[in-house]
Amino acid sequence: MIYGILFLMSLALTYLVRIIALKKSLLVIPNERSSHSSPTPHGGGIAIAISWFLGLMYLFTCNKIEASLFYALMAGSALCVVSFLDDIYELSPKVRLFVQASVALFGLYMLGGLSQIDSGIFILENQFFTNTFAFLGIMWCINLYNFLDGIDGYAGSEAIFLGTAGWLLFGGDHFLVLVASVAGFLVWNWHKAKIFMGDVGSTLLGYTIAIFALYYQNKGVSIFIWLILFGLFWFDATLTLYRRYKNGERLSQAHRKHAYQRLVQSGLGHDSVVYFALSINLVLLILGYSASIQPSNTMGYFMVAFLILYGAMKMVDKRKKFA
Repeated sequence: MIYGILFLMSLALTYLVRIIALKKSLLVIPNERSSHSSPTPHGGGIAIAISWFLGLMYLFTCNKIEASLFYALMAGSALCVVSFLDDIYELSPKVRLFVQASVALFGLYMLGGLSQIDSGIFILENQFFTNTFAFLGIMWCINLYNFLDGIDGYAGSEAIFLGTAGWLLFGGDHFLVLVASVAGFLVWNWHKAKIFMGDVGSTLLGYTIAIFALYYQNKGVSIFIWLILFGLFWFDATLTLYRRYKNGERLSQAHRKHAYQRLVQSGLGHDSVVYFALSINLVLLILGYSASIQPSNTMGYFMVAFLILYGAMKMVDKRKKFA
């Protein structure tokens, strides 16, 4: 029942945000780096955030979520506030980075830090290394999810996939709350999008996925399983960043070189790119499930996922060369 309510809430709130954005002319204007051709309202992530946090509070009052996970996830509200203010006042990148780092540290603290990193072959327990890795991982997830939010339905469908995969593999009502909250928004964001998520939603989703990965590692589920499930996004973002660095490009400059953007440039529709991504995600889910029931082979499944993602990237390169 609660999930249906959250879906309808997200659906209605997204519509309301869209109406307000249109009246206030809060539109994303297409430019040479855009994957869209017409001005479109943004800020739909507000609907995701409100539904998500209300859902979490419901779970907390019903004792259906651990306090440590609840408070760590709720810290993401600060990211939403800063992203909203940034849309209005154009905050300094230093301010945004400071808030992101503060939220990452708080979330990590509420989880009790990252106790270990289990690859299935070896276990790292050095607290300085594990927590440094965890902090940098949260920061990267916050930003890479923002980088990968560029075409209709892409970021939203990835969140729904990860929420569904998490529920299937590990259980937990928080995953269903995430799915319901994003699904209501996705109705309005599906091709052609009537509203965009914006930083309010993308930074929140990136942070949330990172917290899930760290929380479950502390529960004995290898973080490499989450790296498999989230592979489509982190692989594209990381490889693209590396390639741009090798090209001597200014990394802070906006671009259209991510794999999903190049697929659109090659002539595929936004919906076709999303379906292609979901087909890869289905394979990653199978590998993630296999790793969850055979923990000693986790690294092997991770390497298979890595090779599949590399192969997919080479397919994209053939359609639209990275330049």
